[in-house]
Amino acid sequence: MLNKNELKTLQKIEEKYYMKPMLDSIQADINSKKITLQKIFDYLYNYLTDSKDKVEKLIQKRIQKGEIKDASQARKGIAGNAFSNLIIWVFLKNKEQGNIKENIFITSEISTVPHHKELFFINIDDEGQKPDVDLVIYSLDSNNNLNKCIILSLKTSLRERAGQTYKWKLLMEIANSQSDIKEKYNIYYNPPIMPLVCFATVNFYDEINNPQHRGMFKFFDCAFIGKNIKTDNFIKPLSYLIAYAQENLQ
Repeated sequence: MLNKNELKTLQKIEEKYYMKPMLDSIQADINSKKITLQKIFDYLYNYLTDSKDKVEKLIQKRIQKGEIKDASQARKGIAGNAFSNLIIWVFLKNKEQGNIKENIFITSEISTVPHHKELFFINIDDEGQKPDVDLVIYSLDSNNNLNKCIILSLKTSLRERAGQTYKWKLLMEIANSQSDIKEKYNIYYNPPIMPLVCFATVNFYDEINNPQHRGMFKFFDCAFIGKNIKTDNFIKPLSYLIAYAQENLQ
């Protein structure tokens, strides 16, 4: 069962014009029992790419109405936002079905997470550094206090930006350790709990088997792919996110 805020989040996602083609396709597959809600995670790549032409038509209609000025900028914004929105939507739909416990939450609004400043900011001297956080999945205890939390960084491709993300993971580990590096750069980080740092991609450009990229995944607590391809242990199907969250947030 979802609370009012979660239902509102679902509604907001469903009202975004560029999400409609993807969500319609997902709903059609669910209604025909072609796929389960949990397995949808493994086909996000397909829903994103198969809806591309329909989304483009919607962009052009909005340009004609004067609602969008720059089609290129709209496409760039949609690429990343659609991936994030799909994960949240599928996650909440699974929770609605009872596949996820009620004390586990997902959000892209980082400021709504309890203790977000202590969790997501690292101080180097007097300067605050914010790790790469796209989504947060967290649990509350019986007193509604923060219990555990997962930081999820999302990338539609692996070019350059995946490297930036794992560097943040290393910084968080250095900041949470006793080391000469921490002392040298005056790094301060005192979160109430240590977040798990995970990575998710749809691998638009088929970079997943590049040895350098495979090596980067080893720095994360877990990495996921929303594409139905065969992988080794270095990256898990995105549908595993549900089991991972249930196991690590209790």
